[in-house]
Amino acid sequence: MADEETPGDDHHHDHWVHMHRDVQGGAARAAVFGVSDGLVSNVALILGIAGASTDGSLVRLAGISGLLAGAISMAAGEWVSVRAQNELIERELEIERRSLQENPEAELRELAAIYRDRGLDPEAAATVAEGIMADPEIALDIHAREELGVDPNGLGSPALVAVASFVAFAIGAVIPLAPWFVTDGTSATITSVILGATGAGIVGWLVGHFTERSRIRTAVRQVLVAAVACGATFMIGSALGVSVS
Repeated sequence: MADEETPGDDHHHDHWVHMHRDVQGGAARAAVFGVSDGLVSNVALILGIAGASTDGSLVRLAGISGLLAGAISMAAGEWVSVRAQNELIERELEIERRSLQENPEAELRELAAIYRDRGLDPEAAATVAEGIMADPEIALDIHAREELGVDPNGLGSPALVAVASFVAFAIGAVIPLAPWFVTDGTSATITSVILGATGAGIVGWLVGHFTERSRIRTAVRQVLVAAVACGATFMIGSALGVSVS
């Protein structure tokens, strides 16, 4: 005898419904890139200046300037990028909306063809497409997802992304700069390197965690990228070293 479905089964099934993170908005991406860029760029800048001069006040000035310039630049760039992306998507949505109003039959055939390509037989594909086209807003939503690959209701906020980028960059940039407020010279340089490498490793670990990839591999990759950038900048600073009084 087949098991009868009980009310508890619905609860059990609901328990296993999985949720996705919002990967379209851009705030999480901006935060991760902001921390990473802040770490790498300011460690590289600090080591470049330290390689050229042992003056702690000069390193602090350069580090603070790099933090502010980088954070503002990142925030402005992210705002412009997300705003432009939203405007492009909105334009494409408007084109799609007009096409749905003016050429519904063509859009119906196009949608049916998409579902046939997905594996549905022609009759089922036509039935699904007709059901979707019956509601203009649902039709626009589905066409946007299927043709443009975007969620029309999930556009990112330029202001939120800009703020996330600014704060994240500032946090990343201040980590390697912190030792120079209490000491200078070789000890501050070494501490900056240690803090920068540790911070890069943590960022890589978190990226690996959120993307469900190897945490260790991602952390090592992040540290290696930071090491190459910082090492190159330090050597250039040493080669071009100047005395600043």
